[in-house]
Amino acid sequence: MKIISWNCQGKFREKFQYIEAYEADIYVIQECENPVVTKHSAYQKFTSNHMWIGNNKNKGLGIFAKEGIILKDNGWQNFLLRHFLSVRINDELDILAVWAGSPHIEEYCVYQEIHYDKFHEKLVVLGDFNSNKRWDKKHQERNHTYVVEKFKMVKLESAYHYEKNEHQGQETQATFFLHRHFEKSYHIDYAFLNLDYYKYMELGNFEEWIIYSDHMPLYLEMTL
Repeated sequence: MKIISWNCQGKFREKFQYIEAYEADIYVIQECENPVVTKHSAYQKFTSNHMWIGNNKNKGLGIFAKEGIILKDNGWQNFLLRHFLSVRINDELDILAVWAGSPHIEEYCVYQEIHYDKFHEKLVVLGDFNSNKRWDKKHQERNHTYVVEKFKMVKLESAYHYEKNEHQGQETQATFFLHRHFEKSYHIDYAFLNLDYYKYMELGNFEEWIIYSDHMPLYLEMTL
């Protein structure tokens, strides 16, 4: 199973062909248009097998799958928290897509606490968390470290930190570049999964992707 997560910074209808080159099975895209209302025929074709949520038709959270993959909404309520979408894939894997709204990790933390009894070893949680351990003090108890520790309790680990052998908050590769400036870099996008199913992970490089978005795509390959 090949999964891509990317905050496309809007206008995904004009960018999907670049990310499509990864030939992933699942695309988790933040800040993308609602496929139901778009008039872009090529985008409609690419997103024909999808689930999408959002308050703005031009910037929401979407999960797009190859033809033949079965997507089923898990029905995890959001209770006005932004933006989270849980989907079952082929009745064998659950994906929780994340695009965390302000106050970011606190919004996600509340959502996680509500649904934590549904977390399990065949769940992948990935997307734009807008969060890093470096900012723990700004969020008191509902912080990045707390969330990561809760993941570990259900055997979910960060793919990046496993692949790079780095600690949370000490990342050497950024996923986000504020105003697309290289010197204003942060690591705020993640994929958490059971490492028993881990195969490979990589981040897009700045030179190739900065012309399309201020975020780098995250590519994850699993044995499932």
